[in-house]
Amino acid sequence: MGLSTHVLDTMHGCPARGMGVALYRTKGPDTTLVKRFVLDDDGRSAEGPLIEAAALEKGTYRLVFDVAAYFRSRGVALPQPPFLDVVALDFGIADPAQHYHVPLLVSPWSYSTYRGS
Repeated sequence: MGLSTHVLDTMHGCPARGMGVALYRTKGPDTTLVKRFVLDDDGRSAEGPLIEAAALEKGTYRLVFDVAAYFRSRGVALPQPPFLDVVALDFGIADPAQHYHVPLLVSPWSYSTYRGS
């Protein structure tokens, strides 16, 4: 199944529709943009997996979520600078044959993540 993500807005109790996300491939200090996308009504990429199983490679990656811009678009008054502007999650793919799902649960003041199924 490859690599996927899902974002839940824990402040409003709903998927984070409209949040901008970028996926990078990393190698030490170097990063390469793989794709940018906006989350759909379900808080996921409308195109399905971020990387299909056949194209997923062992290595390190980074997902960058535009948290402050999303909450501002929802009408949330944030301080300047916001406590969370972007959330960058660095993670590794050890076995490309497995499915890697990287969920984010986020509010303007906190976030959590885990390897989902």
